[in-house]
Amino acid sequence: MSIWFRISEALSALTAGEGLSAVFDRLRSPPERSVAFTIAVIALGAKMAKADGLVTRDEVTAFREVFQIAEADQQGAAKVFNLARQDVTGFEDYAARIARMFQDQPEMLRDLIEGLFHIAMADGTYHPNEDAFLTRVAEIFAMDDGDFACLRARFVPDTSPLPHTVLGIAPNATTEEARAAWRRLVRKNHPDALVARGLPEEAIAMAQKRMIDINRAWETWSGKAR
Repeated sequence: MSIWFRISEALSALTAGEGLSAVFDRLRSPPERSVAFTIAVIALGAKMAKADGLVTRDEVTAFREVFQIAEADQQGAAKVFNLARQDVTGFEDYAARIARMFQDQPEMLRDLIEGLFHIAMADGTYHPNEDAFLTRVAEIFAMDDGDFACLRARFVPDTSPLPHTVLGIAPNATTEEARAAWRRLVRKNHPDALVARGLPEEAIAMAQKRMIDINRAWETWSGKAR
């Protein structure tokens, strides 16, 4: 049974009137947390895609890039996105319930915000309403301001992704401190590590992009240090 079939079942129950709380309650434990994570990205992504007033083809495509979807699952994935887009539940309610579900896994919440940034930037423009949306979701998730700034720097061109911001170190950090931070991030963000902590295998594209950004930041830093 593919993850998209399980997600479609969960969202169908939601649209049938079972209620958001009941659906998420059934997804609290592994392995269904990967389903909950995917629903969270879908639901918030569908709502954020309308934050700038228009759901573009690029944003729908970005959703498909965040989650690598087999051809056999394309129809099921499209159904999931459409169900989430039609739901009238406010995004803050979704975000609050998701925050409670993953309160013991703050890294999962960070992963979720990262997926939303990917969708927000799909059309090449970071709209002020999208920024307000993401900032509010990060607040509900109790996300550290530095972590949020790091994600925004990686995804939004105008914020200049400085290597020390991506690596999470001080601007005057030593090369040894930068190397240690880089190695720590590589271990923590390896695709296998993300799957182990509950991300669905379909979301591995996010991990691959993150590794590229981390390695590029280290290369830039180490090159400047010479």
